[in-house]
Amino acid sequence: MRHAICRNLHITLIISLMLPMPALAAPAITCHCFTDRSYDPAHPTVADPYFLATTQNSFFAAAFGIEKKTIVVKKQQGVSANDLWVAFWLAARVGANPESLLQERKTKGSWRQVATPLVIPQKPLGGRVANALKSNAADDRLAEAVVDELLLRFRFHSEPELAALRKAGAGNQELVMAGLVAAKTRQPATNLYQEVKGGRSSWGALLQRAKVNPEDIQAEVAALVTTARGSGSK
Repeated sequence: MRHAICRNLHITLIISLMLPMPALAAPAITCHCFTDRSYDPAHPTVADPYFLATTQNSFFAAAFGIEKKTIVVKKQQGVSANDLWVAFWLAARVGANPESLLQERKTKGSWRQVATPLVIPQKPLGGRVANALKSNAADDRLAEAVVDELLLRFRFHSEPELAALRKAGAGNQELVMAGLVAAKTRQPATNLYQEVKGGRSSWGALLQRAKVNPEDIQAEVAALVTTARGSGSK
C-alpha cells in the first residue's frame, strides 16, 4: 500500500511539473478581507483599515444606487478603487455598462482615452471632472475629481472644507469617513481629520464617539445620501 501511494504521488508531481506555468498560477485576486472589524480601545487603530474601506464602499453603493457587495467583489477581482469611481461615474452619464468601460480602460491604457470619444452631457458631468479630463489628468487625479463631485453633491463637505481636507492630505476614504463622523457629531471634519492624523485619536474611536456601530455604517451613510437627494441635490 505504501509503495502504491508513493508511486501515485510521484506521478502526480511529474504531471504537475509538466504543466505550463499559467495553468498552475492562481487568478490575480486582491484580498479585500479584514480580520479586525471592531473597535478595540487597547489597539485603537487596528480596525481602521476596515472602517475606512467599508465606509467608502457604502458611500459608493449609495451614490450609484448599487449593492455594496458589487464593489467588494470587483475589488477582490483586482479592480482598483480609482478605476471603479471613474467607470461608474462615466457609465451613469452616458448610459454605458461600467464593465464595458473597465474593459476599454484595460485596452486603451487611460481613462482619458476612454472618455474622449464619449458624448458626455456637460451639465451633469461636474466642473471638477470636466477640468480633469480637459487637462489630461492622471487616472488617480480623475478619480479624486469624481469623489469630490460626489461628496459635494451629497453634502458630506462644503467646498472650503473639502479643499482644506485635500490640502491637509486626506484621501478618498478619509474624506468619506470624516464627512460621516462630522454629520453625526456636529464637529468640523477638518478637526476630526487632524485628530487622527496627529495620532490623538483613531477612526474607530471617532465612530465610537459618534455612536455609530460598525454594522450600522452602511445604513448611516445611505441615510446621509438619501437626505441630500431629498433636499434637492442633483
